[in-house]
Amino acid sequence: MKLVIVAVLMAGCVVRQSTHDKALAHIKELEAEVEAKKRAGAADEERIRDLNAAMEKERGEREAAAKTKEEELARVRGEKEATVAELEELRRQRDAQEQRLAAYRELQQKFRALVDSGKLEIGFRNGQMVVKLPSSILFPSGSDKLSAAGEAALADVTAILVEFKDRRFLIAGHTDNVPIKTRTFRNNWVLSTARAVAVLEFMTASGMPVSAVAAAGYGAEDPVAPNDSDANRELNRRIEIILVPNLSELPQLTTDQP
Repeated sequence: MKLVIVAVLMAGCVVRQSTHDKALAHIKELEAEVEAKKRAGAADEERIRDLNAAMEKERGEREAAAKTKEEELARVRGEKEATVAELEELRRQRDAQEQRLAAYRELQQKFRALVDSGKLEIGFRNGQMVVKLPSSILFPSGSDKLSAAGEAALADVTAILVEFKDRRFLIAGHTDNVPIKTRTFRNNWVLSTARAVAVLEFMTASGMPVSAVAAAGYGAEDPVAPNDSDANRELNRRIEIILVPNLSELPQLTTDQP
């Protein structure tokens, strides 16, 4: 009887040990499975990070490409606008040049008889249209008093210039480089200025609007020929009536000039 009981007890212990071993093995399998899933999850996370990094890189490249494209478009637009502005400026300069030439032709036509007689010349100097009258016709030597021939010539000139209602004129006096020093004129500056003023006063008295003319003296500082001969010095002794350009005939001024 005792032997039977012992045998039964031993059999029960064997069953419990086997079950325990199976349980432990199952737990280890579960732990291994969990570990494998962890490793798989870590791998997935790494792949996700790599994918996110690749997407971020691609996004950056797209943004950089878009920025480059925008910059290129802006550059092209800027070049186009600059080209259009340059063309407009060229057209404006061409129109201004045509206006100057038209005014020159009109003046030349009106002054043809006086030009042909040798009393005056018409031309361009320093980009401005100039009516030039020799001082020998207008004034006695060393004087600012108009001669009779000078008054007659200026009367003809004034009658023509007064027709140009919207134009302004600068009367410029010039001398040669031979010094002058008298009780009336202490130097060539004073003489050239006095002669320019005398012409202005005669022209305004003959109907030229005061607002249309101004006077300036250049002395011997703006010669048209070297002062190396009597003939050249005579060329430098002159009165110039300069057609003052309208603002529309000048290059466009920018607002950022100092």
